[in-house]
Amino acid sequence: MSLTQSRPGTLPSAAPEPRWTARLWAVLAVLCLVLFLDGLDVSMVGIALPSIGHDLGLATGSLQWIVNGYVLGYGGLMLLGGRTADLLGRRRVFLIALAVFAAASLLGGLVDDGTLLIATRFVKGLAAAFTAPAGLSILTTTFPEGPQRNRALSVFSLFGALGYSSGLILGGLLTGIGWRWTFLMPVPLALLALVVGLLLIPRDRRSETGGQDPAGAVTLTAGMLLAVYAVVTAPTTGWTSAATLGAFGLAVVLLLGFVLIEKRVRYPLVRFGMLRQATTVRANLSMIALMGSYISFQFMMTLFLQDGRGWSPLRMAFALLPVGLIVAVGSPLVGRLVDRFGTAPLIIASMTSLTLGYVWFLATAGSSPDYLLAMLPSLILLGGGFAFGYSAIMAQATEGIDDSEQGLASGLVQTSGQVGAALVLAVLTAVLAGAGGGDFTAYRPGLNLVTGVAAVGLLLNLVPVLRIRRR
Repeated sequence: MSLTQSRPGTLPSAAPEPRWTARLWAVLAVLCLVLFLDGLDVSMVGIALPSIGHDLGLATGSLQWIVNGYVLGYGGLMLLGGRTADLLGRRRVFLIALAVFAAASLLGGLVDDGTLLIATRFVKGLAAAFTAPAGLSILTTTFPEGPQRNRALSVFSLFGALGYSSGLILGGLLTGIGWRWTFLMPVPLALLALVVGLLLIPRDRRSETGGQDPAGAVTLTAGMLLAVYAVVTAPTTGWTSAATLGAFGLAVVLLLGFVLIEKRVRYPLVRFGMLRQATTVRANLSMIALMGSYISFQFMMTLFLQDGRGWSPLRMAFALLPVGLIVAVGSPLVGRLVDRFGTAPLIIASMTSLTLGYVWFLATAGSSPDYLLAMLPSLILLGGGFAFGYSAIMAQATEGIDDSEQGLASGLVQTSGQVGAALVLAVLTAVLAGAGGGDFTAYRPGLNLVTGVAAVGLLLNLVPVLRIRRR
């Protein structure tokens, strides 16, 4: 069933881009709202952590798991979530996971036990691991590859940025009323998206090109969960501790077993031929550089501004807001730019802007960075890099992929972003051990790290272009 309409009486070669129907806009709105809630949830809860710890009596070691529990479920299960959407139906998986997300949000706002709260965060991450790739694959299969998909991806990315930016402000405001509202507020929005999705998202068929792969599902899920667990706990337990090395070793064994299984089964959970496309691999590495560098930079600035400068959560949120505003303004333009220039130049521009933003901060921060001279120009460059990069990377990651594997491709690139962010953040936490106070000098090793990650992302995209031009 087509959700678009074109003007009658025109030749195909001369026809303008089909206008989107009201129903098509509504489907896109549901997908955008769910992505908005993902971003909103992450940033709001981060702001509320001190209040949660005080109210529930959680130490710092336990408090970190309110964030890491979400990351563990999200990053560890997203590949499985994407492939499950392909095999069982994107609409079905999306709506069931959205219902679980709403229920976990409600429960998280009502519990009085820290362990139960962390458990609800893991369940929410698990639900997001299914809604995120299923939602993106609904988008990429509903909107045909080309201008329509690029336009839809631009709008989609805009709402992700708005969710994260809004969460910073709302987190500061709602925490003043009570931290529980940061968990309860997404519930009615999730229920609204669920009802509209049930009514308007078109039904899709299960994949006819795949079958069940239980051994692959078990080894992939267990291996990814262990890998993410090792990454997020390493700063606490130590990178060379027996627990960390043992978790990494077992994760490697499970993932190697998964590779061997996938090469032998008739219907593999992951088709490795997809990774033979250089653009797909490059898109996933670019997402690691984008998310890993920026999430780590924001974490570092949050520590410096709140602990070092003594800023309130709301003031800190407004200080970092320019990134979200630039993404909100720039994202709608990315679709047209991709149509005109392609994804590769935009990703190069994104990585250049990111790298310059970190380099500018390195050059101007000194021991006490000034907001107008050092922070604001860097945030503007980072916002431009995120605005140009996120949609372009998403488009490149799903280009040329058959509809039957759009969920897998979507899950793969989003897994790269989540696991990459967790890995770089874990390394940053180890690098910044002992950093504190208002002297920024102690934070410079962390800034060197994120600058290097962004620079590697730039080189990965620049070298292939230079080779083509040389030929």
